[in-house]
Amino acid sequence: MFIERGLELVIKCGYSAMITMQSWMFLSSYEKLRTKILNERTILSMTHLGARAFDSIGGEVVQSTAFILESSHHLEYQGQYLRLIDGNSETEKAQALKKAIKNPNCGCFYRASASDFKKIPGCAIAYWVSDRVRDSFIQGILIRDMADVSEGIKTGNNEKFLRFWYEVSGEKRYNNDPTKEVNKKWFLYHKGGDSRRWYGNIEFVIDWENDGYRIKNSSNSGLQGKKNYFNSGITWSKISSTYFGVRYLPENILFDSGSPSVFVKDPSLLKPLLGFLSSKVTTLILGATNPTLNFQVGNISSLPYLAITNIETANTVINKIISITKYDWNSYETSCNFTNLTLLSDPKKEKLTTYPLPTLLAETYNKLHQHWQEMISEMQKLEEENNRIFIEAYGLQDELTPDVLPKEITLTCNPHYRYNRDKHQEELENLLLADTIKEFISYSVGCMFGRYSLNKKGLILANQGETLQDYLIKVKSEQSEMGSNDKRESQTENNLYFLPTETNVIPILDGDWFSDDITEQFRQFLRVTFGYENYQDNLNFIEEAINKDIQKYFLKDFYHDHVKRYKKRPIYWLFSSPKGTFNALIYLHRYRPNTVSIVLNKYLREFRTKLQARLETLKQIEISSSASKTEKTKALRETEQIKKMLRELEDYEQETLYPLAVEKKEIDLDDGVKVNYKQFGKALKKVTGLS
Repeated sequence: MFIERGLELVIKCGYSAMITMQSWMFLSSYEKLRTKILNERTILSMTHLGARAFDSIGGEVVQSTAFILESSHHLEYQGQYLRLIDGNSETEKAQALKKAIKNPNCGCFYRASASDFKKIPGCAIAYWVSDRVRDSFIQGILIRDMADVSEGIKTGNNEKFLRFWYEVSGEKRYNNDPTKEVNKKWFLYHKGGDSRRWYGNIEFVIDWENDGYRIKNSSNSGLQGKKNYFNSGITWSKISSTYFGVRYLPENILFDSGSPSVFVKDPSLLKPLLGFLSSKVTTLILGATNPTLNFQVGNISSLPYLAITNIETANTVINKIISITKYDWNSYETSCNFTNLTLLSDPKKEKLTTYPLPTLLAETYNKLHQHWQEMISEMQKLEEENNRIFIEAYGLQDELTPDVLPKEITLTCNPHYRYNRDKHQEELENLLLADTIKEFISYSVGCMFGRYSLNKKGLILANQGETLQDYLIKVKSEQSEMGSNDKRESQTENNLYFLPTETNVIPILDGDWFSDDITEQFRQFLRVTFGYENYQDNLNFIEEAINKDIQKYFLKDFYHDHVKRYKKRPIYWLFSSPKGTFNALIYLHRYRPNTVSIVLNKYLREFRTKLQARLETLKQIEISSSASKTEKTKALRETEQIKKMLRELEDYEQETLYPLAVEKKEIDLDDGVKVNYKQFGKALKKVTGLS
């Protein structure tokens, strides 16, 4: 070690001056070095430079500190420290240094001794923290003494054992009801994820069939924290891109090594501890003990928890926060507990919506937007109250304020958080409107395939190979429940607001070639949900919001948005010819061995036949004596275009689609999208990282 070797070369009572990386000041791997220095040597002075101290070394990675050590030991000596981490260049750092030398009261000058650092677990060289923060480690209970803190499961092979919840068959997925769930394979799994606080990021499932038999017997796997599997707790992402943020971990969910978790020994302290870990106090303390974005078990287990007197108030605040953030998380179709699109439902009512809605789409959106604003405002008040509770408990009123900025409220409906951009309010609102309308479009496609229904909340068709008949059985209207005992006979198409496709194929073409084209189906969905009378006004609102004609959106953008929404594990697959002349969407969970044959015979070949008929019509125009020169020229251009299209489609059929149709390929949803998508090769739209 460079620092140790330097001290060995120094004479008794001599000095060692160095510039090094700052990592030795904080990381747990250097705790022994810090302990040795504090017990045997003395830090006389330090200029903490942080990032960008040298113009020749840019970026945040290289963060440095300059210091002088004395080879002898003085426990109570108050070393002098300059905190110059905010400058962005050598010049700025130099100017700040000169300013600090001239004026010790500049706000970046501190004094601290070895005995001060020893109060902090791990002996972090946190010279800038106050006595109150340091004393909290002595007065409080370390989290490791009141809870089990550990990493979770290391599968050793995530591609084999993990899936996004929406990839697998619903009937094989454990849905948190132990009384109904037997012999399930896939269990909900918390793997860390994006910077989100309080609740959410429940996106994965893990193969835990037979109590995790396959993982337990897999090489390179590791099972940590086993005694707390399926217990409720507090979890966080070990590696963050922004800040430390914890989330409530509901029971019956397993957790990953990248999602360490806390399980309190006294259940009554779960919510207060969640509040503490989400407060500004924790941010302040972690900034001293671990000023990185890598939050290890040791960093969290060493935090001091001080008992609060108003625990009932804290519980009320935290429960409300969890309720709001849970509602927000479950409002989007990528949540496993999604039941209905918020745009189409009254958040204050549990009753199923009756269609058509009595208002314009624009009015409905404005009402929803108002509800979101109320949620955000309520969250801000609650989070500030939570901060206030712990700031007062730790006596840090002179150092911290309870204020919470809009971008710190991690609700998806909050554009300041969702888009994480320095944009004007109007731009953020436009982004939110566009995405909300795209979510409405996505939900409509789900209804076209029978994944969702306007007649019933929640997932409908989500098991492998299900059909329209399965849909009719599952979606029971009030009439059918009161009528015949034969479900197949009592549920008729007339009971439904919107009937899904029977073929599990939806064409996406430029023009009105098929009556069940996705654009026409969407138009009908819009009429059903918001009425015929205001249809054109509503369509205009949609196209203005997404800044595109609806047919062009389906042709150019829909699949890209779908792949992004489902994190490159799409549940709708796009059969697409090389130049995009032919496109047809299918729903993965309804795939059957004859699905490709349906795409080929009912749609591709039918499309070719219609193009050929159009070609014949154009030929008649070209030779017609009554056609004008302009009409003939236009017909000639279209003729050449259609000939190119036909050649493309013929090649796509012969080289790609026909061989697949003959093969009648079987798939297993357990294999996941990544494995299954590749089996169809060039028949499907290319997705980077998936195809």
